[in-house]
Amino acid sequence: MNGVNGHKNGGVNYHQWKVGLLNSSMKYLTAETFGFKINASGTALKKKQTWTLEQDLTEEVVYIKSHLNRYMSADKYGNVTCEAEEKDEDPSQKFAIEYAKDGSGKWAIRNVMHGNYLSGDDDNVKCFSKNISDKELWVGQLSIHPQVNLHNVNRKRYARLCDDELQVTAVIPWGQESLIILHFEDGKYALKTCDNRFLHRDGHLVDTLEDDAKFTLEIRSGANSGLAFRDSAGTYLTAVGATAVMKGRNKSVGKDELFTLEDTKPQVVIQAYSGKKVSIKQGQDVSANQEEEEDETEIFQMEYDEHTELWAFRTCSNKYWSLESSGGIMNVGKEICKNTLFNVEWQGDGTVTIKACNNCYIFNKPTGCLFALSETATEKERFKIKMVNRPKIILRSDFGFVGIKSESKPEYICNKTGYENICLEPQENGFYGFKGPNGKYWGLNAESFVMAEQEKPVNFLLEFRKQSQISIKAPNGKYLKGEQNGLFRARGDEIEAGSLWEY
Repeated sequence: MNGVNGHKNGGVNYHQWKVGLLNSSMKYLTAETFGFKINASGTALKKKQTWTLEQDLTEEVVYIKSHLNRYMSADKYGNVTCEAEEKDEDPSQKFAIEYAKDGSGKWAIRNVMHGNYLSGDDDNVKCFSKNISDKELWVGQLSIHPQVNLHNVNRKRYARLCDDELQVTAVIPWGQESLIILHFEDGKYALKTCDNRFLHRDGHLVDTLEDDAKFTLEIRSGANSGLAFRDSAGTYLTAVGATAVMKGRNKSVGKDELFTLEDTKPQVVIQAYSGKKVSIKQGQDVSANQEEEEDETEIFQMEYDEHTELWAFRTCSNKYWSLESSGGIMNVGKEICKNTLFNVEWQGDGTVTIKACNNCYIFNKPTGCLFALSETATEKERFKIKMVNRPKIILRSDFGFVGIKSESKPEYICNKTGYENICLEPQENGFYGFKGPNGKYWGLNAESFVMAEQEKPVNFLLEFRKQSQISIKAPNGKYLKGEQNGLFRARGDEIEAGSLWEY
């Protein structure tokens, strides 16, 4: 999960946020791989610079965990260690986040047991000072994929673009209108919509990023936990009125001002071998009977179940595809369970097969109705899947973001510190064309490097592997693979860590 993970530890619920922490010299707090050493010398937000803040939902404290899954603690002499494998309610492991009163949004991290503040300069990371100076102030940067869905804690609704506003009205974050880009700049965040506009503190959208469209980020623990966005006037974003328009209003944080972040799930149009699109327009039946329509009734949200490694298909009516006793697929599932989970098998040619829990493949009968009755997959059991809620895609690896190396050399690399929007153009054959910011399409050179030099789309195959991860098969039949030094090329023969991309 990109934003919040809820789980239990010793009977207590916790939320988790992955962050990077920048000191006054704009260097990242870093946990080295060997010896559990901590320093503040990182130059980019990568794996070693990523920390997990585990919120306690019973009190205003967090536990700070490194990428090695070890917990930070501090003693009365200011020594900071990060070796504990478990958090055992030890007060020396509890930290409270305080926010600078100057509106900068910087964090002061106080050890609860000793009352000292965390500071870091190169190899000298201490938690000793009782007072807050520049050395004790940190910039908190979320270490997540920047494309998210934004959920209001109190209204239990998602933000969506509606004309010139963001309104917190969506029960399901449907379509690209519910896609929010968290744009990080100068230690603050802007909320960017799918049409590249920014939310202004007064509730309207602006074309350029101005100071009143930048917000500082506050993490709130305790009974009311979540994220709060503080604007340049010291008020917090909330949902106002019957239309629930997002704007800055109150100078204190309640449940109305709290938000959580969720991964954006793929929403797709599915085409059967007959050429007709799968739909629920007719009601409870799931049928491949639409030739031209691509309305909400022809769009399905694919949700990955980590325990079974299977997929569920949510509909715009907030139900799931469900296997019925007759073998028919109906729009009646109320929750993710055995009958609403399906195995999606990528065939490598732009098509997929979908197998239900009865171990049979889905196909459509002449009436269009979908049934899972085939024990083997033939041509009629093949479907094409087209993702429709990501006209622009951002790719991230363990090493950084995917982007063009330089303006003069349109070669792609995978270790950039900033994100790049890549236009995603679905093709009729189930493949995709990728277009770079220079207006040229992806292709491969003789060494299998990805280059944005083509005038027309070149076929790349996008395959969903997990909820927020894809693999990409290039025209040479190989998977795109990234390396720590930034190399990004089509040389992967199988799915492995280096060939999985957050999107």
